[in-house]
Amino acid sequence: RKSNRRKMTQTELAAKLQILGVECDRLAICRIETGLRSVSDIELVALSKALGVSINWLLFGRDDAQQ
Repeated sequence: RKSNRRKMTQTELAAKLQILGVECDRLAICRIETGLRSVSDIELVALSKALGVSINWLLFGRDDAQQ
C-alpha cells in the first residue's frame, strides 16, 4: 500500500528506517499511520530523515512550530 505524499510504500519506509538504525516493520508503520501505536523520539527523528520532512511537519502538519 502506498502511503504519504512521497508515494513510498510502508515496506520501503521500513527499509529506510532500518538503514538509519531503527527497527520498525511494515505492520508497525501501519499502526503508526492509523494511530494505534505511538512513536518514540528516536523513531520521530528517523521518520523525519527517511521521509525528507521536518519533525514539526510530522507533529503539526506544517514546518513552523505554532499550532
